[in-house]
Amino acid sequence: MTGVLAGVRNATVWLLGAALGLAVWHAVPARADGEAAGEKLLAERCAACHNLAGTAPHALNDLWDRKGPDLSYAGDKYREAWVKAWLAAPKRIRPAGMFYGRHVKATDRWDTVDKTTLKPHLKLSKEEAEAAAEALMTRHARKALVVGVEVKPASISLAMGDLMFDKFKGCVACHESAPDYGGFSGPELYTAFRRLQPAYLSSYMKDPQAWDPGIWMPPMPLSDTDLGKLIHYLELIAKENP
Repeated sequence: MTGVLAGVRNATVWLLGAALGLAVWHAVPARADGEAAGEKLLAERCAACHNLAGTAPHALNDLWDRKGPDLSYAGDKYREAWVKAWLAAPKRIRPAGMFYGRHVKATDRWDTVDKTTLKPHLKLSKEEAEAAAEALMTRHARKALVVGVEVKPASISLAMGDLMFDKFKGCVACHESAPDYGGFSGPELYTAFRRLQPAYLSSYMKDPQAWDPGIWMPPMPLSDTDLGKLIHYLELIAKENP
């Protein structure tokens, strides 16, 4: 009787292991298939406007003519959940396009964005957006710039953050901190905390040229405390602008 029970127990263990193994076997190819579909989609529909694996532009004309952000380090930069949601329902992040000089017109009062020169971003289905996001998260061309980066917590009130952003550091000259408030030569920053990884924010603000050679954003002489405060401020304004 003991032998029979042992045999049943062994058979049960074997079947359980086989079932788990089968589940794992199915799960891995599913992820691999998703990445493969994403890579195919990126090659066919994104490569015309985005650098996916090559070297970043160094000549000014190449930089100014760039149609979309560099995605060769998307896995070091973006939050995957945001990428999935944005690709399915894209909304303009750069009010004046990748290079504002290509999309500005003079008026009697001041220069303004010529929206007729801006093209909408293609919209993907939910399934396409998920596949593309999975593929993008495997790209780590600038991983060395975020390895070991520690974002030290530093709180700041919304009012003091506004002062820091607008007056003390001058970020508002190039970036919007709320819809239709701020400069338009750079991307808006009121959704930045939702779309960008904190380590990327910290590293990029310290040395934007390391990430994007030739870019017009200057390096910021920021202490770790100031960096922490600015990142906390971005978190606050992201909550203010859901």
